[in-house]
Amino acid sequence: MSDDDNSPISARAAKQLFAELKGSPALVLAVSGGPDSVALMWLAARWRRSLSRGPHLTVVTVDHGLRPEAAREAREVKRLATELGLTHQTLRWRGVKPTTGLPAAAREARYRLLAQAARKAGASHVLTAHTRDDQAETLLMRLVRGSGLAGLSAMARRTERHGIVLARPLLDVPKSQLVATLKRAKIGFADDPTNRDTAFTRPRLRALLPQLATEGGDARTLARLAVRLARANAAVEVLVDGAERFLQLRARGDAPQAGSRSYEASAFAALPEEVRLRLLLRAVNALGHEGPAELGKVETLMAALDEAIAARSPAVATGRAILKQTLAGALISLTGGRIHVAPAPARRSKGTYEGT
Repeated sequence: MSDDDNSPISARAAKQLFAELKGSPALVLAVSGGPDSVALMWLAARWRRSLSRGPHLTVVTVDHGLRPEAAREAREVKRLATELGLTHQTLRWRGVKPTTGLPAAAREARYRLLAQAARKAGASHVLTAHTRDDQAETLLMRLVRGSGLAGLSAMARRTERHGIVLARPLLDVPKSQLVATLKRAKIGFADDPTNRDTAFTRPRLRALLPQLATEGGDARTLARLAVRLARANAAVEVLVDGAERFLQLRARGDAPQAGSRSYEASAFAALPEEVRLRLLLRAVNALGHEGPAELGKVETLMAALDEAIAARSPAVATGRAILKQTLAGALISLTGGRIHVAPAPARRSKGTYEGT
């Protein structure tokens, strides 16, 4: 870790962190009360005071109702936000909580509530306090789960979620620098014990980081790897865009019906494997109605398509389907020398499909 990693963030550096957001009408700051998000709030408030004109800042704390301390922490965030001259509101995740997959469900609920608050405030962005350390942990989590190139790109500086732009201005900043910033400003913050609860995957992987650092795999290196993988992923996406246009030109008079996609099987089979995989993934996610498709299942589907196309059965050139599968609410078939992807009919309660 360099000396800069333990140094408070200067006012000049803070301006650079938020410079791209200067022209926004309003911004929502997601602040839980921990050191990262409290630092985000303090830095954003200082940046906003330096501007003669700038976005209105609204601080939002989401109380998931999972810890008794959360309500007190939300009140403390409100107190500090008020001292900084910022508007604050606490939103609560109500309803029955799942017994499995709790972190993912809580994260989804948080983003949904933040997006609602942003729309109400007329905000163009929701700002979260994800740091370089979070980026390294996310990369490790996706690595052990066998994610593809897109997943290993980890978090982007900007994404869209629930119709709102999610911005991560601190993604290149180490957590230690944020803590140093708060200590110099004499600002307290909450300590969430779930961040150390080894019942969850992220804390277990976080505990491994010091050992990885001794081998050169510190947070800085892992975050740099995520950036490089994101760069490679963006290049592959350009190739997929080109392949999609190529297949559309090859379609000529065989344009797909509205609400479906169709590719010439032989032309599709000649494309690189990763490009073919992403074309299928795009089509299934665009036309399916059961959520994003799992990468492994799309790989299995593509292998079945490759095998059917390579078999060169006489049925490939006829109108009879030689392959027909459903995945994530999409129906994929190989008929008449073409691959077709369309929405699958709704499932019956017994697992069959309703006819139309």
